[in-house]
Amino acid sequence: MRRRDFVKTGALLAGASSLMRPHMWADVLDHLWEGYPFGSPQVTNRLDQGPFGIDQDEGWFTIFATQPSRDHIRNFGTGLVGYTWEENGPALGVQCGRETLEQSVERMASLPFVDVLYIRCDWRDVQTAPGKLNLSPVWDITFDAAKRHNLGVGFRIQLSSPNIQPQKLSMPDFLHDKVAIVNIGNKSKEHRSSFDFREPRYDSPEFQKAFAELNDLLVAKFGDDPSLEYMDLMMYGFWGEGHTNDIPGPFPDYLTAEKTFVRMTQLQIDTWKKIPLAVNTEPDISNSGNRQVQDLAVRSGCWLRSDSLIMDEPIQIEELAHRPPWLATILEDGANRHYVLSDFADEEQACLNKLPPNMLAFVGHDKEVQPTDDYPHQIGGPINRPYRESAGFHALDIGTSYFGLWTEADNVRRYYEKYPDSLKAMEQRLGYRVRPSLIWQRKRYDTMELILGIVNDGVAGVPGVLGIYAETLDDRVRVGGNLDAGQPHAGQFRQASIILPKGMDGRQIKLRAELDVKGQKRPARWACDHPTNPDGSLTIRLKKGSDSGWRKGV
Repeated sequence: MRRRDFVKTGALLAGASSLMRPHMWADVLDHLWEGYPFGSPQVTNRLDQGPFGIDQDEGWFTIFATQPSRDHIRNFGTGLVGYTWEENGPALGVQCGRETLEQSVERMASLPFVDVLYIRCDWRDVQTAPGKLNLSPVWDITFDAAKRHNLGVGFRIQLSSPNIQPQKLSMPDFLHDKVAIVNIGNKSKEHRSSFDFREPRYDSPEFQKAFAELNDLLVAKFGDDPSLEYMDLMMYGFWGEGHTNDIPGPFPDYLTAEKTFVRMTQLQIDTWKKIPLAVNTEPDISNSGNRQVQDLAVRSGCWLRSDSLIMDEPIQIEELAHRPPWLATILEDGANRHYVLSDFADEEQACLNKLPPNMLAFVGHDKEVQPTDDYPHQIGGPINRPYRESAGFHALDIGTSYFGLWTEADNVRRYYEKYPDSLKAMEQRLGYRVRPSLIWQRKRYDTMELILGIVNDGVAGVPGVLGIYAETLDDRVRVGGNLDAGQPHAGQFRQASIILPKGMDGRQIKLRAELDVKGQKRPARWACDHPTNPDGSLTIRLKKGSDSGWRKGV
């Protein structure tokens, strides 16, 4: 049923019964995300964040200053994402027999600028029978490589994918006799196929029961794994992105679709208590309740994700660029995903020639050509640089935290050796990059106080709550607390006060930062050019109270 018809029907039903709410569908309308009242996380152990007036102290001095680092800084909540498996499978070299899966994953994990390894696979790739997981080999290989190289891991399990149809569905075979499967047709401008696509009835009690079990099994396996950085919400439709393109969905009406996916979203939020979840920002082109799902997810602290970038609609860019500052975003761009340089085009073509035609329909060919016309015949128009370069810079434009590099490790390496500009820019600006720009010491309360001016040189806010602590070198004294959620925001400055115990003046101390996301605390390395300690903290020396040079009334 089309949404307009459903609204008319809902209005008639509302008039027929005084017990029925007038707006049954409970949909969230499109709105500006900038300044929208999503609510704000409550912060415990909050540091005093000013203002710090001139009448508060008995003398002050600027004891330390830092400048931004130009190095690649690895922190939880930001980074470049190398894929070990995507919707088409592993790297092309694995599919063509040039390398093993282990070799492919190791090459990706070894790239010095990769921070996170990512798996995107189908439900059937993690479960083949009820009651237990049966993970495909890429899972163990990926997590092993991540631990050896100190990388994070992210993943998405697709409940549906057009790539493997009509031979298979993403849903495991053991559910086929229990869950109704709907022929949704093939009349699509996006997917021109000779067969009809099929979707499960997600609202089926058996589907819902199996879905809940899947989440329980995954949490039991990965819910406490410190290397797991995030999980994409399992959403409706093709690739789990919340749509079936321009093909009608399998639901009898909009309300059934929305209620089903709001329920599935809430189940995942309730089940995954420690791991950040990411909701796709796909507009509700398939009338499956995306706006309601996104609103629920953001209010619950979920991060945001988009599977395209230059190809995104204005509404997605609005959401991503103006999200609440304490939420991370994960971006990829699916065009020219193989990073093929012209010198290696024949090598790629030889590999593609070995792939079956049904797969080539989704893999496509990379064509890094420079358009010379002044009319936008392709997405993005006449981009004056290679497409992947443009995608990297545009990810920074909308303040992303993570950027996807896809599966081809050797191609990625060669590409950025030839076109390093966007990579260097992302390494220096991607996500959040915090440092104590200015540190003041003040005489106050018959002891010493530090005023920390924390700046964020990145393009994204802090994805959670940043805690800052002053510690003695022997770790016997530790004082500090938390900034407000998301602070400091991208490109901005935040002050905070730490009152030190008596007798610490003149001593060396460490300034250490940690990131709190969903109650899980992880160290955060300062992104400053001043040498830091192995744990990412910064050592400074306090001024003695008896020293000369304290400023007051000048």
